[in-house]
Amino acid sequence: MTSVEDALSITRTGSVFTPVAAPRATKSVMQTVVTPRVSATLERRRQWERRYRLRLRITDASVILVAMGATAAVQLLTGVVGEEALRNGLLLSLAWFVTLSALGTRAGTILGSGATEYRRVAHAAGLAFGVIAILGVLLEWEGLQPLFFVALPVGTLGLLFGRWSWRRWLQHRRLRGEYASRTLVVGATDDVEYVINSLQKGGENGYNVVGTTLFDREAGTLTLGESTYPSVGNLNTVAGAAVELGADTIIVASRPEGDPEFVKHLSWQLEGTAAELVLSSRLTDVAGPRVSLRQVDGLPLIQVKIPTYEGGVHVLKRALDIIVAAVALIPIALITPVLAVLVKLDSPGPLFFSQERVGRDGRTFRIMKFRSMKTDAEQQLTALKEQNQGAGLLFKMKDDPRVTRVGRILRKLSLDELPQFWNVLIGDMSVVGPRPPLPSEVTSYDGTVFRRLYIKPGITGLWQVSGRSDLSWDESVRLDLRYVENWSVMNDLQIMWRTAKVMVQPSGAY
Repeated sequence: MTSVEDALSITRTGSVFTPVAAPRATKSVMQTVVTPRVSATLERRRQWERRYRLRLRITDASVILVAMGATAAVQLLTGVVGEEALRNGLLLSLAWFVTLSALGTRAGTILGSGATEYRRVAHAAGLAFGVIAILGVLLEWEGLQPLFFVALPVGTLGLLFGRWSWRRWLQHRRLRGEYASRTLVVGATDDVEYVINSLQKGGENGYNVVGTTLFDREAGTLTLGESTYPSVGNLNTVAGAAVELGADTIIVASRPEGDPEFVKHLSWQLEGTAAELVLSSRLTDVAGPRVSLRQVDGLPLIQVKIPTYEGGVHVLKRALDIIVAAVALIPIALITPVLAVLVKLDSPGPLFFSQERVGRDGRTFRIMKFRSMKTDAEQQLTALKEQNQGAGLLFKMKDDPRVTRVGRILRKLSLDELPQFWNVLIGDMSVVGPRPPLPSEVTSYDGTVFRRLYIKPGITGLWQVSGRSDLSWDESVRLDLRYVENWSVMNDLQIMWRTAKVMVQPSGAY
């Protein structure tokens, strides 16, 4: 037997390769290679992913058909009918559906991920319509206008709403323990604890930790807060641990020191036992679009885009601010007389409350609000400071006696902040941004917190949709800094939508 045949005559158990008897001459040498088999857990996961993607395909196709139907109705009303209109609609429908698949809008890695999924859906719409527009110019097609004025907005909004609806459905399922990856976290104890704590912050993220494999401790259990996880196996038996726990995803929280090929060898162990091998980069609060992977002679390097605070994208943000503020001020002007009567009947004094705040680059401005406190609120603050329920630099008091009865309702529904759209229109603020701080707060900032002042403060932000007054000082700072470094127009639109939901179902406002 040749050396090649000897090399092939092996089977693998865990990470150890054990020689076996050579095959008889009548059998093919290649038959002795052990083929990885898909575990039952992995197969169940693949089945629900296939069903979920099928639902997305059906929804996408239905939305595109509705968009084409709306376009056809407009064409009938305007008398633009004929073979060209039918051809244009069919070609666009096909191009749109194919583009949604080509850009990976239904890829398993982004199922239920939100911003990434929405961004790809929007890009698919732009690409499909761009291709049709170019073909229309080159081939001198006519009757394309209804597609751009009807099908594009109707279809894009419909697709985004469909993805949002399915994402909500998936999140509810995951909160019930369904449709989630059974996850084994591997690494040193401190790193494993960090990863598990991060995953626990969002129960709908799709990772259900079922156990750990620790490099620096004996097998047993790992307790984090109220949760206890089995610790199974060791550095050389990760595959066996995955099978024992029924895990279909392995997250490597850290690798052993001095073993640069650990991940490669681990991937060999996991063939046929795990759908995904995921590496934790320990990058915190860095949005996906800022991260890219580069290959240099087989060495994968993670490149993180440095945040920028100038340029065309900020011009787009300013344009969005002007449009939203101008539209919002119309209904605000209509309800202001009613609020003026209610505020004055409840507490004598002015309708509006003006206060100095610090904006971008440390510039101060006067923020506008509907008055929700008594006129001597500032004078009463000194006597109430001992009852401060907040940590850090902010004064928080759940039953603040300075707040009026009408003011409590205004605060609960965030209506007291509506005049700030005027601050947005004149350029002092943005619709979405960090919380606008008081000058007294800024004087106590350290070097890191000063980064909140790199962009304009907002009427709403991550702090507004993540607990508001219930947040600790450190948590509110962390959310603001995350927004400053990772903001995007799509993210702003998501926060606006979440803010609208918070106003309907308020929590953490007092």
